[in-house]
Amino acid sequence: MSDAQKNSVQTVATAPARRKFFRRASAGAAGGAALLAFPMIGKAQSPIKLRMQSPFAPKDFFDGVINQIIKTTEEMAGGRLKIEKLPPNSVVKTFDMMEAVHKGLLDGCFGACSYWVGKNPAFSLFGTSPMAAMDAWHHLSWFYAGGGKAFYEELQRDIMKLNIVGFLYGPMYTQSLGWFKKEIKTAADFNGLKYRTVGLAADMTKAMGASVVIIAPTEIIPSLDRGVIDAAEYNNTSSDKLLGFADVAKICMQKSYHQNQECMELLVNKKKFDALPKDLQAILRYGTQAMTAAMSQEGMHQMGADFVELQVKNGVKFIQTPKDVLQAQLVAWDKVIAEKSKDPFFAKVLGSQRKWAERVVGWWLSTQLSPELAYNHLFGKKA
Repeated sequence: MSDAQKNSVQTVATAPARRKFFRRASAGAAGGAALLAFPMIGKAQSPIKLRMQSPFAPKDFFDGVINQIIKTTEEMAGGRLKIEKLPPNSVVKTFDMMEAVHKGLLDGCFGACSYWVGKNPAFSLFGTSPMAAMDAWHHLSWFYAGGGKAFYEELQRDIMKLNIVGFLYGPMYTQSLGWFKKEIKTAADFNGLKYRTVGLAADMTKAMGASVVIIAPTEIIPSLDRGVIDAAEYNNTSSDKLLGFADVAKICMQKSYHQNQECMELLVNKKKFDALPKDLQAILRYGTQAMTAAMSQEGMHQMGADFVELQVKNGVKFIQTPKDVLQAQLVAWDKVIAEKSKDPFFAKVLGSQRKWAERVVGWWLSTQLSPELAYNHLFGKKA
């Protein structure tokens, strides 16, 4: 308030009682002048809140990635967006999350495309494709640069009529064949084996003679411990360690075509997403992509350390999957692909991936040098 305004108020305040009406009027004018003397201060806008469910146990490698996505997204949004991460099965079961996001029971969810294969087998093409010649980087490149994203949106919007938008991120390394109580030596060892996996890998393993059980990540260890299943795969060294595989099995068969690659997924209710300001939409869209690099970097560090610890502290034996089993997987994939390709959309997407793999993986194999020879030379041992 200016000195002139202060004097005006003081003058009015000492006026005779008979001028009470004018005193009030003057005070009101002085107050108005005081407000005009300062800039308007708007009320702080409340952040937009999104409730998203996770399928991953606390401290899982993927749970850590989700925490980082949330932290990064909220920082970029400058406090205008808040994401509440809900624990597994808190609102709906893991394999029902996509439907819950579609209906608006959840604003979003984290997971993997293979979780929705029960709704349509083609979903698995975008997370764990049977195109075994591609690794996860080849696959994610196909998605963003080779036309895969358009197919993904066609499946969600036009075929399944889903009120969702999705984003892929974080290519994962080749997964192990799984955890076993007895070493797998030949493809015949899969006959009658009660085995846990998800997505199209379930069809492939069935074609190899296994009895496949599809259960959520949090149910794997209890089921393996009680003998409900004989063997199981989940995802990566660090997540497998945290889940407790080493407590119920001591043999991990390394390398497999059943999930030679995998990409993770973020789903958001489309109505909720479309209502966001454009810059917050962009932050969600590109924030997940930014986490691809961070996830790969942290993965190398953490998984490399856990690989050593599982051997030294837990007595785990990491054994290379026999070539006989790998060859049987490829033959089984051929059968799965032939059957699923009866669906025109499935065949169209797989054809796109095949063209991409022939050109891009052909170039990659021609130019990239495996570090195996140099590793063996440097450390005097085979990896």
